[in-house]
Amino acid sequence: MAQDTLFERACRAEPVERTPIWVMRQAGRYLPEYRAVRKDTSFLERCRTPELAAEVTFQPIRRFALDAAIIFSDILVPVEAMGVGVEFKPGPVLDRQVANESDVDALKSPDPIKDMGYVMEACKTFI
Repeated sequence: MAQDTLFERACRAEPVERTPIWVMRQAGRYLPEYRAVRKDTSFLERCRTPELAAEVTFQPIRRFALDAAIIFSDILVPVEAMGVGVEFKPGPVLDRQVANESDVDALKSPDPIKDMGYVMEACKTFI
């Protein structure tokens, strides 16, 4: 049986020999290997393709002595799954506003597996 990682033990508030170091996806944007992936793919393609999301998540971990990373994705992934179109031009642009109660009522309740399963598939790469 594999021993729990430093990060897992710290998450459970168990004693650890040092504070774990983790990285958000933004921390790797300057890396040449990320720029190589980025030049041939769109931002949403990187989010929606489990292999690409896992690859760009792992890039800073391979390069630096890190204990964990936040999966490469975007806060707007669930919004898109709720039926609001999202494009990046270069920043996020929604195809409609959600500004009042009727707009909220019109949102779809997403199925995490059907509508955002690619996020879980990317996470499975780490197991």
